[in-house]
Amino acid sequence: MAKQHFWIACLALGALSVYLFVSAPPPLEEKATDAPIPVERMFEILKVENDVVRAMWTKEVVGAGKQNGLKFDERWRDADVEAGPLPALFLRETARSLEKNPTPLSLFLGSDYPINSANRFEGLQLEKFQVVKQTLKPQFFFLPDIQMRVAMFSDLAVVEGCIQCHNKHEQSPKHDWKLNDVMGATTWMYPSGSVSMDELLRTLVALRQGFKEAYESYLEKAQKFANPPAIGEHWPVEGYFLPSSEVFMGEIARRTAPQTLAALSSLASKPQSGSATNK
Repeated sequence: MAKQHFWIACLALGALSVYLFVSAPPPLEEKATDAPIPVERMFEILKVENDVVRAMWTKEVVGAGKQNGLKFDERWRDADVEAGPLPALFLRETARSLEKNPTPLSLFLGSDYPINSANRFEGLQLEKFQVVKQTLKPQFFFLPDIQMRVAMFSDLAVVEGCIQCHNKHEQSPKHDWKLNDVMGATTWMYPSGSVSMDELLRTLVALRQGFKEAYESYLEKAQKFANPPAIGEHWPVEGYFLPSSEVFMGEIARRTAPQTLAALSSLASKPQSGSATNK
């Protein structure tokens, strides 16, 4: 059974590499798994995928784009602003897509010093975030008031542009950020302490859908610029270009496939222990 589940996972992930290029894949058949998968393992897989996309967006779209005439702004959705979303706002767009998806996954970027006060951690989340700041280790816990399992992963200040933006922003409550500071935490929520392989794969599809919709929102805006960038095979590092949605998603699939396949292989080939979520 373990080998069968592994190949089911491989085939499904293969669909992730090409899904939505033409149309979404058909619903996965319900498959019984040998054992439930702790939700923490799913969070870790999602985190790796998000890290890849976040780094790609920050360095290869925003960073390179600014060098070649593209602009990025927190007011990027305003009609009179010809710009794209900053890294944190790209994550927010992804989260908005997840909110519309039937998969019960939530995602947000929180902090103890956020520019937007709505993103400030409080209560148990703030307590857990302090541990993240001190140890740089992820925190997995249960929020009883909303009955959700939570994973927090540190969000480090690794790009000078992000640091300058926060330090200079008039609404920022902190103006002395430095490289490698823990600026916040990427936070995931899910209602169950464990998932089936099918649920995990559906959640991966939902996250990829979120990346795709976030990027396509930017492409739609960029096409309306007075001087729109050429959209196709080329990336901003090559000039005033943006990759098409297919090229962008294809690169995500290429970069995430090795780690995600390895994680799915590990889950499918050995029995899973119970959830380690702390209540």
